[in-house]
Amino acid sequence: MNIRVSHHLLLCATSTKSLCCNPKNGIKSWEKLKRTLQELNLEDPKRAEGIVLRSKVDCLRVCSEGPILLIWPEGTWYHKVTPNLIELIVKEHIIRGEPINEFIFKRMILKE
Repeated sequence: MNIRVSHHLLLCATSTKSLCCNPKNGIKSWEKLKRTLQELNLEDPKRAEGIVLRSKVDCLRVCSEGPILLIWPEGTWYHKVTPNLIELIVKEHIIRGEPINEFIFKRMILKE
């Protein structure tokens, strides 16, 4: 089965070291990410633009201003990702294709 992937969102939300953010804030952001992707039907493998994958990661090794959200394939790194910002990122960056520069602290283009 060949499933087209639109984006893969990696959120450091449950760091065992808790250096970048309060783990409770990370969990709230993770829960909001799950709900938002489900409500907007972005996890549908039959979606014309491709499925949006999500992964909760322990640490992305950026130990400040978290939670951190990494979006592939663009290689866009967001910081200070609150539950409110999650919804905005999904709607603006993922759906409309308009990254929110104010919260981006790094870009790393994925090369094939």
